[in-house]
Amino acid sequence: MLAQAIRRFAADESGATAMEYALLGTLIGVALIATFTVVGNSLGNILGTGAGGAANVISEAMEDL
Repeated sequence: MLAQAIRRFAADESGATAMEYALLGTLIGVALIATFTVVGNSLGNILGTGAGGAANVISEAMEDL
């Protein structure tokens, strides 16, 4: 009786797909957060703060032309 219940439990895969999707969604979420953090910091460093930083970047680029 107990051995049969253990075999049935081990063979049951009804929740496996839901768990796989949950893990996949979590990994994608973590990757997006990391990407946005890195890209956000990089854009902040490139453009500076506000319109003055963007104007400086544009004027420096125009000087190189």
